[in-house]
Amino acid sequence: MQSFPKNIIPLHEYLPCKQQPMVIAGPCSAESEEQVLETARELSKLPQVAAFRCGIWKPRTRPGDFEGRGEEALNWLERAKAEIRLPICVEVGMPSHVEMCIKHGIDMLWIGSRTVVNPFSVNEIAEALKGVDIPVLVKNPVNPDLLLWIGALERLYQQGIRKLSAVHRGFSAYGSKPFRNLPIWEIPIELRRLFPGLPVLVDPSHISGNRAMLPHIAQSAMNLAFDGLMIESHIRPGEALTDSDQQITPDELAGLIRKLSVPGTISLEENLLLKELRSEIDQIDDNLLQLLAQRLEVVLRIGKHKQSKGMDLLQLERWNEVVEDRLKKGTDLGLSRHFLLRLLHAIHEEALKKQAGGH
Repeated sequence: MQSFPKNIIPLHEYLPCKQQPMVIAGPCSAESEEQVLETARELSKLPQVAAFRCGIWKPRTRPGDFEGRGEEALNWLERAKAEIRLPICVEVGMPSHVEMCIKHGIDMLWIGSRTVVNPFSVNEIAEALKGVDIPVLVKNPVNPDLLLWIGALERLYQQGIRKLSAVHRGFSAYGSKPFRNLPIWEIPIELRRLFPGLPVLVDPSHISGNRAMLPHIAQSAMNLAFDGLMIESHIRPGEALTDSDQQITPDELAGLIRKLSVPGTISLEENLLLKELRSEIDQIDDNLLQLLAQRLEVVLRIGKHKQSKGMDLLQLERWNEVVEDRLKKGTDLGLSRHFLLRLLHAIHEEALKKQAGGH
């Protein structure tokens, strides 16, 4: 087996875009032929829209909610494709969905977060795609589990899918307001670090959960240099049968795109300045690593002393004093309390592990 993601085909080779940023857009659900065609026609006028997305099988939380039009909607999408000349992208959740999409000439598939969370389902879909040359987008699982996301991508890769991309749509969490799904940007950033050849798009619609926050999330995706956006757009969002709060009209999408700042190429002078500043960061990081190593040496000496005196490794009173002191000093220096707490807990966890004889 080749090492993933070797030979992944770049996104621009099969999904060309007339203007940046590259956007995959369309309604959350196909509700009627009229709604699909009207939305598709308007979106096709935007040079940034490289593909038309549409949900036809909807995995709803509760029975009785609108679950999509199924195969009937595939006929509408065929007509839309013939008219707008854009690739059509559909969510699949089981092998029978794959078979129907291929039968109707669907160009691209995506696997949703509720399916990605189940390796058995992903494996069945991957096996159904064996020998099929079709782009597949894989959304992150509902829970913040990077390995589960990678595993889903690997299962498809093992079956020969090379037109493969990831889509970051945020992670479910109770009380995650103001977001519908927490962005937790470090997870898709780590995915890109581990697999630099893998395209990663961002779905601002599902992260925000409301149209007011869409511009902010979309701009964040651009600032972090992700490869494109997947945005839900409906000809009449107020009448949408699913996710009406987070969908926008094609005209509103055009306005959102116009306001986005897309990072471009930088001048030689700017590049030299960046190199200089990055060199400073490298030196600071070297100093930080040296200091952390020195700290752990002292921690080991403290641990040996505690053990010789029969003392507990965790001295809660001392730990509370350290936290309060470092939080006060750190916030006075402009560091965020949230960042400091995460940093202190990581350092303390490593210290306890070293004192207990761990590696």
